[in-house]
Amino acid sequence: MGKAVRLDKFLADAGAGTRSEVKKMIQKGFVQVNGTVVKKPEQKVELSADKVEVNGKIMGAAPEFVYYLLHKPAGYVSATEDARDKTVLELVPCGKRRNLFPVGRLDKDTEGLLLITDDGALAHELLSPKKHVDKTYYALVDGQVTEDDVKKIAVGVDIGEEKPTLPAKLEILSVKENLTNEGAFWQSEIRLTIHEGKFHQVKRMMEALGKKVTYLKRLSMGPLVLPKELKKGECRPLTAEEVNALKKTDKNLVK
Repeated sequence: MGKAVRLDKFLADAGAGTRSEVKKMIQKGFVQVNGTVVKKPEQKVELSADKVEVNGKIMGAAPEFVYYLLHKPAGYVSATEDARDKTVLELVPCGKRRNLFPVGRLDKDTEGLLLITDDGALAHELLSPKKHVDKTYYALVDGQVTEDDVKKIAVGVDIGEEKPTLPAKLEILSVKENLTNEGAFWQSEIRLTIHEGKFHQVKRMMEALGKKVTYLKRLSMGPLVLPKELKKGECRPLTAEEVNALKKTDKNLVK
């Protein structure tokens, strides 16, 4: 037997209306289960076996969890609610799902890939400090990033905690000298892949090298990659392939 739920819950989750609205539909005889009118909201239906109709329209079971890939813009906080700032949940179609949350956090001024879901178990595995999930960032840095910095990042740097950071991969994309009325200054473009999620980690790692991050964007997290066509502030549901890749990553994370 498959998973069974109350008929009114099934219909509410499927988007037929609120719990009280679907109860009225059921009691008025608008709902059929396997071709038979059912007037008891508490009747159980099997998600994988029973055919439920409302006024002749077949209702599909809502997925157990939902997953959104968001291109977070600057100015939004990675929280479910905030008294002062706009939250990333304002950018996703929450619908009747009230338990969505961002997996991890990006600073208010940081842009890029952010996973939004209601799958707590998967989120826990992806964020567990005992698991090493790759996270890749693009950054603009004030200062001249050197090959010596690449070597230091590769073994770990001291960011003021008990232990140095885990070995990470720093790639120098460009280093250029900019001329202004106030003089010349160096600016570097980098790509940095880390395996942890410490507070302000990328910024603190570069500060440990005497550099300052002026712009930060997350490009990927585990198997998820920020699509080039997804504009800032936009989101889309994960594809079935992306969800499967995430769950496969979850099972094979380094412990």
